Amino acid sequence: MESTLTTTISTSKQRSRLASHSRLFLFPILVFCALIVFLLELGIGSVKIPVSGIIDVLIGSQAVDATWSTIILELRLPRTLAAIIGGAALGAAGLQLQTLFKNPLAGPWALGLTAGAQLGVAMVVTTAAVIGSSFLQKFEFISNMSIVAGAMLGCVMVLMVMVTVSKYVSTITLLIFGLMLGFLAQGLISVILHFTNQSQTKIYSGWNDGSFAGVYWEHFPVLVPMTIIGLVGGWLMTKPLNAFLLGENYARSMGLSVKRTRLITLGCAVLLAGPVTAYCGPILFLGLIIPHLARGLFSTSDHRILMPAVMLLGAIVAQAADLFVHLPWEKHFLHLNAVNALLGAPVVMWVILKNKKMRGFEI
Repeated sequence: MESTLTTTISTSKQRSRLASHSRLFLFPILVFCALIVFLLELGIGSVKIPVSGIIDVLIGSQAVDATWSTIILELRLPRTLAAIIGGAALGAAGLQLQTLFKNPLAGPWALGLTAGAQLGVAMVVTTAAVIGSSFLQKFEFISNMSIVAGAMLGCVMVLMVMVTVSKYVSTITLLIFGLMLGFLAQGLISVILHFTNQSQTKIYSGWNDGSFAGVYWEHFPVLVPMTIIGLVGGWLMTKPLNAFLLGENYARSMGLSVKRTRLITLGCAVLLAGPVTAYCGPILFLGLIIPHLARGLFSTSDHRILMPAVMLLGAIVAQAADLFVHLPWEKHFLHLNAVNALLGAPVVMWVILKNKKMRGFEI
């Protein structure tokens, strides 16, 4: 009986590996799509800039129009790079959390990490109001780091609670618990902001809408290294995460330290979600839906394929959503999270209907 089960698992793995390898040609297509959306992001807006003009600006040509150069280098390029980094980071974080918690609806937002980061940023804003924003402006790098530190501290606090609770509750209950933590964080944020001045409250409200347009060049020295560390860490954890798909006992039988793997994976998720939320605000749905899009596209659960896939797909979807928001509309009422919801909500509903365990409260 045991031999038959082993043979069945081995055959299933081989079929899955063959199916996923047959779709590796999709990677060049995704890279091409990412490049196309990148050029559209830089070229489309209230001022249209042709591809030749974009290339001239990027290579530093002397003959380029000064207005085009200002628009691209000061406005559109930072926003586009933030979308690429944010989409890739949130997609990778979502993939790691879904595998670690064995929960198809896990993600930075659903598990309360985003709300924890919001709470951390609110505490930083309140502190700035108390000691004076002029003090922080004198030390710009410290100010940037304080925002990231606050966001990451909030993420860590929520993660510690969720890891503890996950040992005692089912998948559905864990999601409900994460949502309740989010509501609790929102209540605490309202109380905290009550003690700040009106200008600081407006700053937080603008940040809380979620947008890649609030990222400037001075933010990248902090954002980029942390994201790279998180992505590299996620890539190095692909083999342990593959073992986790078959359960913790199987992972132990492979000689893996379950506790260490869990801590490293959670640390990578915090490094990915914290800085992105600190600078871009709470970006919803991307961390939840990108892993599902990658699994469906490549027809595999192999993290060696899914990790680069979620990075590319995250970058594409985030850029596309940001591009849609910043099209030259006559009236501008669109918000990034509203566009994300139009894509994300149907994906979540599809996951719930597809997964039998998600239809009720059974474990």
